[in-house]
Amino acid sequence: MWFARDKLIRFNHCDPAAIIFYPQYFVLFHELMEDWFNEGLDTNYGDYISRARLGVPAVRADCEFLSQSRLGDVVRFQLEPVHLGKSSLAFEGEARCGEELRARARMTVVQMSLDTRRSVPFDDRLRAHIARFLRAG
Repeated sequence: MWFARDKLIRFNHCDPAAIIFYPQYFVLFHELMEDWFNEGLDTNYGDYISRARLGVPAVRADCEFLSQSRLGDVVRFQLEPVHLGKSSLAFEGEARCGEELRARARMTVVQMSLDTRRSVPFDDRLRAHIARFLRAG
């Protein structure tokens, strides 16, 4: 099941030609993941970081940039988890403007303790929330 949010491409996302600067896609996909934690997984991302002292850094990221996004475009960013491991989570993402696919990503994050800097398993509550979105098969 996809989790999606529309994002306005702003001046700070763009290069001097008013085209999205490609690393900004990674920033926007990360923002989407934060929204997913807050809204889709019922987990306050700020508390997850500051109180639980957990994080989900990317350990792998692959992105295809298929078409230009420009200043003022409204782009729909969406993600879908495709694999849930003990402490890792792989998801696919897409960025579309209307029907046009602008970028496609596959990312893997690992939950880690911010104190020990080691991976830690997802707890049962968070795992159950993620599983609701997990692609079947």
